Amino acid sequence: MTYRVCFVCTGNICRSPMAESVFRARVEDAGLDRLVEVDSAGTGDWHEGETADPRAQSVLEEHGYALDHTARHFDSSWFARLDRVIALDSGHLKALRRLAPTAEDAAKVRLLRSFDPAADDDLDVPDPYYGGRDGFEECLEMVEEASTGLLSAVREDVEGQMA
Repeated sequence: MTYRVCFVCTGNICRSPMAESVFRARVEDAGLDRLVEVDSAGTGDWHEGETADPRAQSVLEEHGYALDHTARHFDSSWFARLDRVIALDSGHLKALRRLAPTAEDAAKVRLLRSFDPAADDDLDVPDPYYGGRDGFEECLEMVEEASTGLLSAVREDVEGQMA
Protein backbone atom coordinates (compact mmCIF):
# COMPACT_ATOMS: atom_id res chain seq x y z
CA MET A 1 0.00 0.00 0.00
CA THR A 2 1.39 3.43 -0.97
CA TYR A 3 1.25 6.31 1.51
CA ARG A 4 0.65 9.63 -0.27
CA VAL A 5 1.66 13.15 0.80
CA CYS A 6 0.77 16.30 -1.17
CA PHE A 7 2.21 19.75 -0.40
CA VAL A 8 0.01 22.72 -1.33
CA CYS A 9 0.73 26.42 -1.75
CA THR A 10 -0.91 29.10 -3.90
CA GLY A 11 0.45 28.67 -7.42
CA ASN A 12 2.56 25.52 -7.08
CA ILE A 13 5.74 27.09 -8.41
CA CYS A 14 7.64 28.12 -5.25
CA ARG A 15 6.89 26.81 -1.77
CA SER A 16 5.09 23.54 -2.46
CA PRO A 17 7.53 22.27 -5.11
CA MET A 18 10.40 23.15 -2.77
CA ALA A 19 8.71 21.18 0.02
CA GLU A 20 8.01 18.32 -2.38
CA SER A 21 11.67 18.16 -3.42
CA VAL A 22 13.07 18.31 0.11
CA PHE A 23 10.60 15.80 1.52
CA ARG A 24 11.09 13.38 -1.36
CA ALA A 25 14.84 13.45 -0.64
CA ARG A 26 14.17 12.79 3.06
CA VAL A 27 11.87 9.89 2.18
CA GLU A 28 14.53 8.41 -0.12
CA ASP A 29 17.28 8.85 2.50
CA ALA A 30 15.06 7.04 5.02
CA GLY A 31 14.56 4.13 2.60
CA LEU A 32 10.81 4.75 2.41
CA ASP A 33 10.62 5.69 -1.27
CA ARG A 34 8.94 2.39 -2.19
CA LEU A 35 6.21 3.08 0.36
CA VAL A 36 5.72 6.87 0.24
CA GLU A 37 4.72 8.98 -2.77
CA VAL A 38 5.31 12.75 -2.62
CA ASP A 39 3.85 15.45 -4.88
CA SER A 40 2.51 19.01 -4.77
CA ALA A 41 -0.21 21.28 -6.10
CA GLY A 42 -1.60 24.80 -5.86
CA THR A 43 -4.85 26.16 -4.47
CA GLY A 44 -5.22 28.10 -7.72
CA ASP A 45 -4.62 27.39 -11.38
CA TRP A 46 -2.63 30.56 -12.24
CA HIS A 47 0.57 28.68 -13.08
CA GLU A 48 -0.85 25.31 -14.11
CA GLY A 49 1.45 23.63 -16.63
CA GLU A 50 4.46 25.83 -15.81
CA THR A 51 7.77 24.70 -14.36
CA ALA A 52 8.96 25.80 -10.92
CA ASP A 53 10.11 29.37 -10.41
CA PRO A 54 13.77 29.56 -11.58
CA ARG A 55 14.81 30.98 -8.18
CA ALA A 56 13.26 27.99 -6.39
CA GLN A 57 14.94 25.64 -8.84
CA SER A 58 18.39 27.21 -8.41
CA VAL A 59 18.19 27.32 -4.59
CA LEU A 60 17.17 23.66 -4.52
CA GLU A 61 19.95 22.63 -6.91
CA GLU A 62 22.56 24.56 -4.93
CA HIS A 63 21.54 22.63 -1.83
CA GLY A 64 21.63 19.24 -3.56
CA TYR A 65 17.93 18.72 -4.25
CA ALA A 66 16.46 17.55 -7.55
CA LEU A 67 13.19 18.86 -8.95
CA ASP A 68 11.34 17.87 -12.10
CA HIS A 69 8.12 19.83 -11.72
CA THR A 70 5.02 20.95 -13.58
CA ALA A 71 2.52 23.08 -11.64
CA ARG A 72 -0.99 21.78 -11.17
CA HIS A 73 -4.19 22.76 -9.39
CA PHE A 74 -5.33 20.78 -6.33
CA ASP A 75 -8.61 18.95 -6.91
CA SER A 76 -10.90 17.98 -4.04
CA SER A 77 -11.30 14.48 -5.51
CA TRP A 78 -7.65 13.83 -4.58
CA PHE A 79 -8.51 13.67 -0.87
CA ALA A 80 -9.73 10.10 -1.36
CA ARG A 81 -6.24 8.90 -2.34
CA LEU A 82 -4.12 11.15 -0.10
CA ASP A 83 -3.00 10.35 3.44
CA ARG A 84 -1.65 13.80 4.28
CA VAL A 85 -2.23 17.19 2.69
CA ILE A 86 0.40 19.66 3.84
CA ALA A 87 -0.42 23.36 3.60
CA LEU A 88 2.36 25.93 3.44
CA ASP A 89 0.40 28.74 5.09
CA SER A 90 -2.81 29.33 7.01
CA GLY A 91 -4.64 30.60 3.91
CA HIS A 92 -3.93 27.31 2.16
CA LEU A 93 -4.99 25.41 5.28
CA LYS A 94 -8.38 27.14 5.33
CA ALA A 95 -8.91 26.74 1.58
CA LEU A 96 -8.05 23.04 1.68
CA ARG A 97 -10.27 22.33 4.66
CA ARG A 98 -13.16 24.05 2.87
CA LEU A 99 -12.51 21.85 -0.17
CA ALA A 100 -12.46 18.65 1.87
CA PRO A 101 -15.53 16.52 1.12
CA THR A 102 -15.62 14.99 4.62
CA ALA A 103 -14.44 15.77 8.15
CA GLU A 104 -12.01 12.86 7.80
CA ASP A 105 -10.52 14.50 4.70
CA ALA A 106 -10.28 17.88 6.45
CA ALA A 107 -8.34 16.19 9.25
CA LYS A 108 -5.66 15.16 6.72
CA VAL A 109 -4.70 18.83 6.25
CA ARG A 110 -1.92 20.25 8.42
CA LEU A 111 0.46 23.18 8.26
CA LEU A 112 4.00 22.12 7.37
CA ARG A 113 5.61 24.14 10.15
CA SER A 114 3.37 22.44 12.73
CA PHE A 115 5.87 19.58 12.41
CA ASP A 116 8.76 21.84 13.51
CA PRO A 117 8.92 21.90 17.32
CA ALA A 118 11.19 24.98 17.18
CA ALA A 119 8.70 27.01 15.11
CA ASP A 120 7.15 29.98 16.85
CA ASP A 121 3.44 30.80 16.84
CA ASP A 122 3.58 31.91 13.19
CA LEU A 123 3.43 28.62 11.33
CA ASP A 124 3.23 30.14 7.83
CA VAL A 125 6.04 29.71 5.33
CA PRO A 126 6.20 33.20 3.76
CA ASP A 127 5.64 33.44 0.00
CA PRO A 128 9.01 34.26 -1.61
CA TYR A 129 7.56 34.96 -5.08
CA TYR A 130 7.52 38.77 -4.93
CA GLY A 131 10.84 39.13 -3.13
CA GLY A 132 14.44 38.34 -3.78
CA ARG A 133 16.50 35.21 -3.57
CA ASP A 134 16.80 35.52 0.22
CA GLY A 135 13.12 34.62 0.54
CA PHE A 136 13.72 31.36 -1.31
CA GLU A 137 16.65 30.54 0.97
CA GLU A 138 14.44 31.27 4.01
CA CYS A 139 11.68 29.09 2.56
CA LEU A 140 14.11 26.21 2.05
CA GLU A 141 15.38 26.51 5.61
CA MET A 142 11.85 26.39 7.04
CA VAL A 143 10.94 23.44 4.84
CA GLU A 144 14.05 21.51 5.84
CA GLU A 145 13.45 22.13 9.55
CA ALA A 146 9.82 20.97 9.38
CA SER A 147 10.56 17.98 7.17
CA THR A 148 12.29 16.11 9.98
CA GLY A 149 9.14 16.10 12.12
CA LEU A 150 6.91 15.35 9.15
CA LEU A 151 9.09 12.38 8.22
CA SER A 152 8.76 11.02 11.76
CA ALA A 153 4.97 11.33 11.58
CA VAL A 154 4.82 9.68 8.15
CA ARG A 155 7.14 6.88 9.25
CA GLU A 156 4.87 6.23 12.23
CA ASP A 157 1.78 6.15 9.98
CA VAL A 158 3.47 3.83 7.47
CA GLU A 159 4.64 1.45 10.19
CA GLY A 160 1.11 1.50 11.64
CA GLN A 161 -0.33 0.51 8.25
CA MET A 162 2.14 -2.36 7.96
CA ALA A 163 1.42 -3.72 11.45
